[in-house]
Formats: sequence, structure tokens, C-alpha cells
Amino acid sequence: MNITVIGTGYVGLVTGTCFSEMGNNVYCIDIDEEKIKSLKDGIIPIYEQHLEGMVIKNHNKGNLIFTTALEEGLSKSDICFIAVGTPMASDGCADLSVVFQVAKNIGELMSHDLIIVTKSTVPVGTGDKIEKIIQKELDKRGVNYNFQMVSNPEFLKEGTAVEDSMRPDRVIIGSEDEKTINMMKELYAPYVKNHDRFIIMDIRSAEMSKYASNAMLATRISFMNEIANICEKVGADVNKVRLGVGSDKRIGYSFLYAGCGYGGSCFPKDVSALIKTGEIAGYSPKILNEVENVNNNQKMVLVNKIREKFGENLSNLSFGIWGLSFKPGTDDMREAPSVVIINELLKSGASIKAYDPKACEVAENIFKNNENIEFCNSKYDVLNDSNSLIIVTEWNEFKSPDFNEIHDRLKIKLYLMVEINLTRNY
Repeated sequence: MNITVIGTGYVGLVTGTCFSEMGNNVYCIDIDEEKIKSLKDGIIPIYEQHLEGMVIKNHNKGNLIFTTALEEGLSKSDICFIAVGTPMASDGCADLSVVFQVAKNIGELMSHDLIIVTKSTVPVGTGDKIEKIIQKELDKRGVNYNFQMVSNPEFLKEGTAVEDSMRPDRVIIGSEDEKTINMMKELYAPYVKNHDRFIIMDIRSAEMSKYASNAMLATRISFMNEIANICEKVGADVNKVRLGVGSDKRIGYSFLYAGCGYGGSCFPKDVSALIKTGEIAGYSPKILNEVENVNNNQKMVLVNKIREKFGENLSNLSFGIWGLSFKPGTDDMREAPSVVIINELLKSGASIKAYDPKACEVAENIFKNNENIEFCNSKYDVLNDSNSLIIVTEWNEFKSPDFNEIHDRLKIKLYLMVEINLTRNY
């Protein structure tokens, strides 16, 4: 098939690349000329396992085309995916301005019948609004092309996005047009050997499914963080509690790890957007409000431990940090707990030495020109002259450290762990 994917962010780039991997001709469109140039040169703007090699291979083969020319992609495509960002607006709602601008551009430029698929995470009812915008532009032009709207939410996990795209656990197709549904099934057939994984529903239900899934996972994380905080107060071990809870087949072990709270590009904005969707519809989602509150408070847990140990004034103290990305396997630092922790320590006068296997460059851009932060090339280098070690992100290389090395290098033998929220003195 010939496919256009509008947006070369996390979702768009992974989706377009994986479609090209199966032999489709894919036009990846972005208005950022520098990004498109970099992609053509094989420079990938994000870290995701296996992605770089697939991008270079398929671009060199000629079936993964990077361009700023939307008209070129639309003129040669059967299906157009909208995969642009929907960040959190100042009021907590999803900012759909780019989605609606893309819809307008499609209406201005499409030159034949087209299936238009919303891959971006959007609130319920957005598909209807996109349809009206496109139709308005077609009416202005005096043309009458047939187009079908589809909601096809993504369920990619950062760090395993390529694997999730190539072997999805389900493919949700929001459409009520039989011909369109069959075409979407044909597109996804190489990835889904078990046809039970196709879930067909109306567009609004498909849009809601994405938000509901992320809200459920975020709820599990905040719930377990509350349990961890109670465990610390009463002398229980949250890791053992997790084993007891997760062994119930109705619950399972996924997303039951205690930590500094969730972050990234999805959970924070999607929980917030779902809360706003409920409020706009006249319903106050109390559980989701508390999920958000627990998460915001959880990002302060390690900061509060440091202040309990060293006091409010952290001047002349240095802290080593392992892990900056919001989760292992990615360089994404959007809404990362590490940003909150570092900012709070800096406000209290501390200096920081930090290391992350993939996110140091991203962090340098976030904290640029701050002379109180040093980014190190080795996890052990952050320990030199540091008063405490703080582990924020559970990368594998942090799980079995050399404790003798830690002991020898740290000024004060204080080791704060994200996973069980306990302070250990060595």
C-alpha cells in the first residue's frame, strides 16, 4: 500500500518505519525541515531500540520517504495517518491545534478518495471535528472526494515501541464502514497472525479506549506507590507485597512497581485530558484526580528524604543521580521525576552530578547553562565528592552495582533507591 504518515515524532516515526518494513511505500511528513534533513541522513531524533537500523535500511531501499511536501504524500497515498502531538494545554486539556491544522491542510490538498486515520491520542469526538474541518475545505474548493475517518489508537511503550508495533497485542479500528475496515485489516495483516486481535468499534469508543487504557495503567502505578508509602511506615516490604498481589491472576504483575511516579509523553497528559473530558461532560472523576495528586506527590518523596537527612539548606552539598529518563529504555524526559527532583535540589542550593545511559544529551538541553549540574560519562563518576547517591530510573546497569565502589567514593554512605523508597546507610 501507499501510506502517508503526518508527524515524525515518537508515534509517527515508529509507525511509518514499521509499515515500510513490511514493504509498503510510506511518506513521512513533517514541517520541520531540519528534522527531515536529519532523517534523510540517518540521524534519528529519538532513542528507540532497533529503530535507527530500520529507518536507514528502508530509506535506502526507497520505500520510506521523508519530506516536508504534504501534497506529494497525499497525491500518492491510499491511507493518511495523523500522528502529530497532542500536548497538555495550560488548562489540562489536550491541545488539538496541530491536529486541526493538519486536518485543514488535508482538506486543502487531497486530490482523490482517501482513508484518514487518527493515530494521535485525541479526546472523544475529535474524529467528528476533523471530518467537519476536512469537508469544509473540500466544499471551499468545490470538489467532492469521498473520505472515511478511522480512529486507530497506538499502544506503543517507549523502549519497546518497535516490538509493540511489529507484534501488537491488539489493533483497534474505529470505523463503521465495511470497506474501510477491510482495508485497515489488510494493512495490519502482516503484524497480526491471530485475527482475534482485531477489535472493531465506532470511532468514539476507539478514542476513549486509548485514554481508558492509559488511565488504568497510571492508576495501578499511583496505587502501588501509595501502598509503598504505607509499607515504609509500618515496616513491610513493598517488593514482597507486590509478589503477593501480582500472583492473583485477576491482577498480574505489570505496572505494580513502586517508584518516583509516572512520567513521559502519555500518562500525565492523558490522565489530565480524561479528567477534563469528564468535567466538560458534567462528571467529576474523583479516582483519576487522586491518581494525578498521588503521582505529583510521589515525585517529591526522595526530595523529602534528602531534606530530612540534610536539612532545608543544601548549599555546599553535592548529590549524585543515576537515571534521568522517565523510564529505562528511552531518552525521553518529558514529565520525568528526575526533573522535579533536580529542580528541587537546585532550589535548595545543592549541586548535581548525573548519569543516564541515553538521556544525558536531552538533560543538557533541559538544564542548559546551569553551572550547578555536571553530566558524567560513567555511573561511578557521579559518586566523586557526592554526599549521597539517588537512583531515579531503574536501568538494568544500576541493578547490580559495585557496592564497594559506591562505599569508597561517596562522602556520606547514603543510598536512596527509587524502587522501594527506603533509605539505606552503608
